[in-house]
Amino acid sequence: MTGPVRLSVATPVVTAMPGAHARWEETGTIEDLARIAATADRLGYHHIVCSEHIGVPTSEAGRRGARYWDPLATFGYLAARTERIRLATNVLVLGYHHPLEIAKRYGTLDVVSGGRVILGVGVGTLKEEFDLLGVPFDDRGSRADDAMRALRASLSRSEPSYQGKHYSFGGLTIDPCAVQEHVPIWVGGRTMRSLRRAVELGDGWCPFGVTPDQVTDWLSRVEAPDGFEVVLGSAKPLDAVSEPGMAGDAIGSLRAAGVTIIAATFVHHSVDHYLEQLEALASITTD
Repeated sequence: MTGPVRLSVATPVVTAMPGAHARWEETGTIEDLARIAATADRLGYHHIVCSEHIGVPTSEAGRRGARYWDPLATFGYLAARTERIRLATNVLVLGYHHPLEIAKRYGTLDVVSGGRVILGVGVGTLKEEFDLLGVPFDDRGSRADDAMRALRASLSRSEPSYQGKHYSFGGLTIDPCAVQEHVPIWVGGRTMRSLRRAVELGDGWCPFGVTPDQVTDWLSRVEAPDGFEVVLGSAKPLDAVSEPGMAGDAIGSLRAAGVTIIAATFVHHSVDHYLEQLEALASITTD
């Protein structure tokens, strides 16, 4: 793969996955996030992320974690503290929202941020949360496909119109709407089906829990369009400060697998240490 390495930030604090977050994150603040976002912005990182769960059942919290900052509120603040870095949901669960809700809310964020929104979307797997919200679970794949088509017909259009299997609308105005002519839509997941959905209906794939070898294999089975993004992090957190060689090797392995944007996760013990890691990794990839 040619071209410069592009890096993104697997944003700390906003989630608290069991066994996968540092102790300082437990009391991390929006100002900590703003410092991280501003530093990544200055260093040329491609995007920062924020995930979504509306209400995690207590029985699932030990496995999935219970903390999920709302991405719209989080990005609205960080947009005002940054200039270039993009704002990527990773991911919105499509079944929890009507496509027009997403188009209006994130279209407004696109206006606020100057056209920096990336919509990472997913089908969802937590049935208890679907039940909590009173939305269908069994046909969520079909609904997600229809929602993606409806989103493409709605984003960046002040008078959207769409007729689909699950969603149909027209004769309405959305103001404001996204300022990007084409808001990127990436698909999350950890299956071959998620990649096929991304190739068919989206602009990129942002999987989790897959290996570089799987990425290479699965990408060989599809015909991804030009400009298709593949976003993945290393299997283990990087320590670019203390072990720059190993961090560089991990980046090289991901790029060789077909990853176009590296989702950087770090060894970090404080917000200041996290900022050091951002600086160190950026230095490695620009040398």
